[in-house]
Amino acid sequence: MLKQTVASLCLIGLVGCNNDDNASSNSNQPQYQLPQILVVGHRGASALRPEHTLEAYQKAIDDGADFIEPDLVSTQDGVLIARHENEISGTTNVASLPEFADRKTTKIIDGVTFEGWFTEDFSLKELQQLKARERIPQYRPANQQYNDLYSIPTLEQIIELAEAHYKKTGKIIGLYIETKHPTFFQKQNLAMEDTLLKTLAKYKYSRDIAPIYLQSFEVGNLKYLKNQLDLHKSVKHAQLIQLYDNKSKKPADYDDQNISTTYADMATIDGLKAIAKYADGVGPWKETYIFEDKDTLKKPTSFIKDAHQAGLKVHPYTFRPENNFLPASLKCSIDPAKAAERCPTGAIKELQLYFKAGVDGVFADDPAIARQAVKEYLATPSK
Repeated sequence: MLKQTVASLCLIGLVGCNNDDNASSNSNQPQYQLPQILVVGHRGASALRPEHTLEAYQKAIDDGADFIEPDLVSTQDGVLIARHENEISGTTNVASLPEFADRKTTKIIDGVTFEGWFTEDFSLKELQQLKARERIPQYRPANQQYNDLYSIPTLEQIIELAEAHYKKTGKIIGLYIETKHPTFFQKQNLAMEDTLLKTLAKYKYSRDIAPIYLQSFEVGNLKYLKNQLDLHKSVKHAQLIQLYDNKSKKPADYDDQNISTTYADMATIDGLKAIAKYADGVGPWKETYIFEDKDTLKKPTSFIKDAHQAGLKVHPYTFRPENNFLPASLKCSIDPAKAAERCPTGAIKELQLYFKAGVDGVFADDPAIARQAVKEYLATPSK
């Protein structure tokens, strides 16, 4: 399979290509060539470090990720920080700090009740007093050695990390950013979209150099982002990705507006064509949309073909190296006592079956394994 040319990348907006309008501003910018198969460091190298920390992102970069993926939530004072959820008792030491005991509360977010501590109830200064912890210690016990060592990073710090690596090595690392629970945060008067675009535009690296993907499980905020990007051209190499949850679920903003469309509806040919009007790609849950049988990974569905025909890239999530998360046919052991053990051979086989099915990129908790899988796959003549 031939590599994409720089000329083709101009068409998809991932390099600074000269034309009458931007020749002077982009002529000195590096040209970025999109890899044939993207490796996205999911929350950093979260199989090896507590997720959404600068250390996890740096580990992902060091291990060969093309992109690092921050999930964004908001602080009380409107600063964007990286956490998988705005409820942070499972990913920080907040529950152990007596000065924040009175912040514990119960909230309904996207129709689900949560009890704990929430980022929107803390200022950035307060959140900077917290330390990160491993979210799933039962499957990643080794990561507990890093508990209470790392801080919660802001979006600005993540951009600065990638920019520093670029200045040091010349390698461009993309940012694959998710806005979490945008409708919820909009109702708290903490809408994230404008702040996100303003922050990306603040830095030359994210504004002019790096490829940027902006993703969401909701629809309305992606349409808003597209409108703002088209209108202001503030982030030159940004693209949008529609994420998919379980087929029976609906995007939270659709649920809020009593729109009946489910993710299953959005996965049809017509649904994909509709998404292509505002997004550049789709991020399906790997166990639901790609193969008819999630245990054997046989019989690919038409999802990838249909998405490609609609002009959409396909980047499924999430590939994890532990036995617990692998398909039954690829586990190194089915012994429940070994669920937390790593199985690189099975993980590589799983990834390569998805490559063969035609995906354009993958979200991986262990980017080193994903990089090895890509390298071996592309080197195999029979692929």
